[in-house]
Amino acid sequence: MSNALLNGLVVASYGKRYGVELEDGVELSCVTRGKKTDLACGDRVKVKLTGPSEGVVEQLEPRSSLLYRSNSFRSKMLAANVSQAVIVLATQPSFYEELLNRCLVACEAAGVKAVIVLNKCDLDNAEDVMSRLQDYVALGYTIQPLSARDDIAPLRQWLAGETSVLVGQSGMGKSTIVNALLPDKMVRTQEVSTVLDSGKHTTTAAHLYHLDAESKLIDSPGLQEFGLHHLDGEQLELAFVEFRPYLGKCRFNNCRHLKEPDCAIRAAADAGAILPRRLAYYQQLRQEIA
Repeated sequence: MSNALLNGLVVASYGKRYGVELEDGVELSCVTRGKKTDLACGDRVKVKLTGPSEGVVEQLEPRSSLLYRSNSFRSKMLAANVSQAVIVLATQPSFYEELLNRCLVACEAAGVKAVIVLNKCDLDNAEDVMSRLQDYVALGYTIQPLSARDDIAPLRQWLAGETSVLVGQSGMGKSTIVNALLPDKMVRTQEVSTVLDSGKHTTTAAHLYHLDAESKLIDSPGLQEFGLHHLDGEQLELAFVEFRPYLGKCRFNNCRHLKEPDCAIRAAADAGAILPRRLAYYQQLRQEIA
């Protein structure tokens, strides 16, 4: 075995083991040194061979971005070195708007673009759901209607030249999207549980796929929650894009925009410049991370 370190890309994450793709396309099954398991799909690493198709990760290269979620106990990395997150919603089963907001906040805080995809637009409630999402268009976010089973083409324009991570609740059709983009891979799909009006988890590990030479796609496990305990108050308020013109204009410079007097953010909400429900999501998150 040579002691030379090889450049690799983490293309799969299975708990304590990682799939690492070498520059020649060979994939190794790798572990990390000691107890460290803080790698994410999309990480660039240096590995040492320990067997014919096995290796150990010796070094993590600096990241350009890291998207992760956290609660008060632990954090869960979703993807590294991504340029955008594709947040997948569906017309059915119903999606949690709160989860969408949490994903958007995480993207803003990580400096990652967000594209919102509304899947299953062939279903008859598509227009109602699309009109619900117009508020996010007003905030500057892209909404792409899609029916992944019929035609994946509308999504391809947003993926070209990007390293994207697919995020969203289970049952929104992420696996169907990956299957449509990469028919030769055939990722497992599962029928939505109609009884619970929620999806069942199908993806247990994150996987990175090459769509073409310039475009990569990371499929992440379905989310039911998205904690943001890694953010502080300042990062949180900045992550609400519509708050930015009013920040620094409150009477108190440590204003949390909860109940403090002469709060510019709450005044903007009263005047109709900020959506009351977005302010409510912010206030809930602010109290959560406190």
